[in-house]
Amino acid sequence: MPRQLTTLAFVLLAVLSASPFARAQGEKHAFTFDDWVALHTAVPTAVAPDGKTILYRVDSGVAKGRTRHEWKIINADGTAPRALELPDDFTPSGFTRDGSVYGSYEVNKQTQLAVVSIASGARTPSRVILLPRGIHSAQISPDGARFAVLASPGEPNPLDEVRTVVEPDRTSLYVVNVDGTNGAWWCPALTRIADGPIAGGALAWSHDSATVALVSQTPKIGFKDLASYIDVCSPNGPRRVAEVSNSVSGIAWTDGGRTLAFLSTTTNVLTPDHVWTVAAAGGTPVDRTPSLEGSATSLTGDAAGRIWVMVARGVQSEIDRFENGALKTAYRWPSGSVVGLPVSSELAGTSDQIAVAVGEPEHGTNIAVPSANGLSRLTTEGDATTARIDFGTVRVVKWTSKEGSALEGIATFPAGYQSGRRYPFLVLPHGGPEANDRLVLDAFSRIIAGLGYVVLQPQYRGSTGYGSDFLQAIYQHFGDRAFRDVDSATDFAIAQGWADPERLAIFGWSAGGFMTSWTVTQTNRYRAAIEGAGITDWASFMWTSDVHQWDYDARWPEKDLQAFVQFSAVAQAERVSTPLLVLHGEADQRVPTYQGRELYEALAAHGKATRMVTYPGSGHFPSLWEQRRDVFREIAAWLNTHNPAGSGR
Repeated sequence: MPRQLTTLAFVLLAVLSASPFARAQGEKHAFTFDDWVALHTAVPTAVAPDGKTILYRVDSGVAKGRTRHEWKIINADGTAPRALELPDDFTPSGFTRDGSVYGSYEVNKQTQLAVVSIASGARTPSRVILLPRGIHSAQISPDGARFAVLASPGEPNPLDEVRTVVEPDRTSLYVVNVDGTNGAWWCPALTRIADGPIAGGALAWSHDSATVALVSQTPKIGFKDLASYIDVCSPNGPRRVAEVSNSVSGIAWTDGGRTLAFLSTTTNVLTPDHVWTVAAAGGTPVDRTPSLEGSATSLTGDAAGRIWVMVARGVQSEIDRFENGALKTAYRWPSGSVVGLPVSSELAGTSDQIAVAVGEPEHGTNIAVPSANGLSRLTTEGDATTARIDFGTVRVVKWTSKEGSALEGIATFPAGYQSGRRYPFLVLPHGGPEANDRLVLDAFSRIIAGLGYVVLQPQYRGSTGYGSDFLQAIYQHFGDRAFRDVDSATDFAIAQGWADPERLAIFGWSAGGFMTSWTVTQTNRYRAAIEGAGITDWASFMWTSDVHQWDYDARWPEKDLQAFVQFSAVAQAERVSTPLLVLHGEADQRVPTYQGRELYEALAAHGKATRMVTYPGSGHFPSLWEQRRDVFREIAAWLNTHNPAGSGR
């Protein structure tokens, strides 16, 4: 067998599974795709009313199909974890006052609301509440008497399985007793309640269970600008509290029911990053965290009257309490990051026990609870897998770009890394772009490091975690400022002596996919590039994504086409010399598949080294594990062909 094919076969085997001999001998091995499949992670779902038990979900990969979800209960002191038998097609979300659980249940291909008695171990729900078009989500009232349900009003269309009418989605509020009686649509005039990817918890019961605070937003279809509306809804109708000419996410009652807290922003990028309040009686919203050194990324309130805010501070997120008009750090996870808002009992007058999800670079996500020292890990899901891994070092690193930007990133080194030797290098810009990489076990970085690479995840301008000015800097400048930040990460890795300047690669998904495709039109320093679901043609993308995308540039494309062409890779395909692999889901609505196809066709027509692979039925990132396996099979083959790892030198 020729040497190149022999090496390729070895690399493909390595990325898919570790050596059976090594496993048999109990030796540790580099992180592989099979380890990602086997890795179990845990996230809390709900706390029982008495606070003594925590319901949580355990996720893991499978050989074929979608992620496996298992449901477990554990005592709040960490003892007696046990599997919970629930009906098929039921997903729990909270407890009722009698200790049953409520959640979503699939009935005739529609998601409905159901209650399940876990004490009896029943394999069927004790109650199912049916709506003609199903439900989106539900939340129990603090007194435990009613559910607030977000759902699409109206009757189902008999042609729904035949066609899709392109029009704004409608979401309204339905309130029903826990026993399924006296259901009614509250405030039916409100049909644009935020319930999509940017909603972030757009519903909150008042503490007396009499009213519901709601966030509505202008829909994607039919509106260019994004505006938000806060209403308090009762059986008598809605009362408008505030209008916000920007994005809003999360809503919670505070100050004894006199004030509503939520997240919003003053930036053009439409990503809520500060805590705001407004009088529940109505008034002008006020930014309560104008000097926040970080980003408030999510917010929730609980039945005990506490408001919890997840705050990204660089690549580590923490949980803060919002009280007396200010944020105060409540919980950190020093060796990694908090990765979810606290869950607690939703019922008034019950326990104030909370649980949060935490992660770190050498352990999967698990559940932690408050202790005398901050947080203590409660579960050990995934430890059996991570104990077999020879993890390379992960470091949080900082540098200053040539133009003076103070930047941060996460560097992942291959197992056995030797200081003073240069390794093949891959820069991995995150998606979003208004997001960040967190200091947790990142499967993408670990799998690629397992191929012998040093991987650096740069937090370029536009990332969360570094304040509003850092977020705002990306507006109308994704293709220049953010690009220069990402490229400076490669300069930094070379200057540190980690990266071999002759063996450089770049890979990103979504906004990171844009960064990859754009980068190879601006420089030929990379020997291999992989873009997943990336934006390549901005003018058409702005209208065809499934959510508002004017955070990049709010100008009208048809009135200022050049503003969008200037950062479109497809317009500069002739300049590309780096071999580019394009990966895309065929059912992607966030970045439609034609974006990748257009660039691929242009590159192929210009005789460039390129390949495109699409995944049938896949959305923005494949949910089927056999498709995910193929993603990394393609990545490994592309890197080996165009930027073979070899060994450090």
